[in-house]
Amino acid sequence: MVSVLLGLGVPLARSLSDSERQRMFLDRLTMTERLASLAQRPLLTAQDDSLGKVLRRYKEVFGVTSLVVDRDGTPVAQGAQSPPLSDTAVRAGLGEALAGRQPESTGSFLPWSDRPMVLAEPVMVDGEVRGAVITVSPTDALRQRVLWWWWLVLAGGMVVLILAIMLALPVVQWILRPIRRLDDATGQVAKAVAEGATFQPSTASTGPPELRKLARSFDAMAMSVSEVLAAQRAFVADASHQLRNPLTALHIRLTNLDESVTRDGIEDYAAAVSEAQRLNEVLDGLLTLAKTEASSGVAIEIDASAALNDRVTAWRAVARARDVELYSDIPDGLSVYAVPRAVDRVLDALLDNAVKFTAGHEPSRVEVEAHRSGDMVTIVVRDHGPGIDPSELDRATDRFWRSPAQQNVSGSGLGLSIVRQIVDRSHGDLKLELPDDGGLRISVSLPYQSLT
Repeated sequence: MVSVLLGLGVPLARSLSDSERQRMFLDRLTMTERLASLAQRPLLTAQDDSLGKVLRRYKEVFGVTSLVVDRDGTPVAQGAQSPPLSDTAVRAGLGEALAGRQPESTGSFLPWSDRPMVLAEPVMVDGEVRGAVITVSPTDALRQRVLWWWWLVLAGGMVVLILAIMLALPVVQWILRPIRRLDDATGQVAKAVAEGATFQPSTASTGPPELRKLARSFDAMAMSVSEVLAAQRAFVADASHQLRNPLTALHIRLTNLDESVTRDGIEDYAAAVSEAQRLNEVLDGLLTLAKTEASSGVAIEIDASAALNDRVTAWRAVARARDVELYSDIPDGLSVYAVPRAVDRVLDALLDNAVKFTAGHEPSRVEVEAHRSGDMVTIVVRDHGPGIDPSELDRATDRFWRSPAQQNVSGSGLGLSIVRQIVDRSHGDLKLELPDDGGLRISVSLPYQSLT
């Protein structure tokens, strides 16, 4: 609409400007021709008394300055104020008139132009040029009229634009309503996937048929994705739970056979017990991961200082049993906004890895510290174990991934994957670093303030 209005309004404004200029040109041309007819006798008789009075009267009434010259360009009659002959436009006009050419309306007029209108008319006697009359008319009134027309065109265009917007808004809103519905539905799908909930469709009942059909297709797709993910989580949780009891019983039965195993079967017996223990650890990790994925994704305020101190106290006995010293530097007053039990689960997973891989290495210590940096609270767990290869940092948080160099260490490969899941759902950040003196430093940053 703006383009249409510009395409119509600009030519209309220029046309009105040219029309007003042509109108003034014809008026001043008639006046100049009248003066040229009056100048014929004075040029023939060399008497300008009456003509000078006429020129002065024109100045008083119309504000037009005028001058009559003979064929040599010498002034013959002039009003109270005559056009300066040194002016370029005046000289050019006189030259055209003395050559017998009639004035023409050329060019266009813009309201910010302040140049006067100069007209020069030849004085003809018996078909011979005897002199010329030149008039110089101010264009102040012309500028005012053109500006008034331009403002009128602009106001009309604004009225048309406002009416067009008022008519178009309901139509646009009707067209875009399914699009807004799709935008809201996208956020609902992401929330449903994050929280483990079922997507609830609410297809828009208005809008173009094509967009309504697209919205229905999107709802069907979202429902399918939501149900598949829910079924996947349920399967992992149910399978882990159902397998845990038989594996526990199997492990107990194997340990009860400790004194009944022959010398030739001790190696196979030890491997079976180890694999049963590893399966139990994997199932524990899967259950923890399933609970993490199915838990509420709504962030709550957590007293990070209290949670960290509580878990460090609990893990200190475990670390001492493995000859590992556990140091902590946790200030009071730290709080974070994260999913429920995020701090407990993150520190449990990190300390489990740190203590497990530090045991048997020097120095045998694990350090836990926490501090606030800007809008984030950072929890750092530093161990002095064997660390991992720099090329493996990007894969360390994958599910069931374990470093090829640490295959002999018990574990499920789900610890850091659980930490990544919790951190992502809490809108935090996870960073793994390899210190120069060995080991692994893991930093978890969680929001200090609510992001909602």
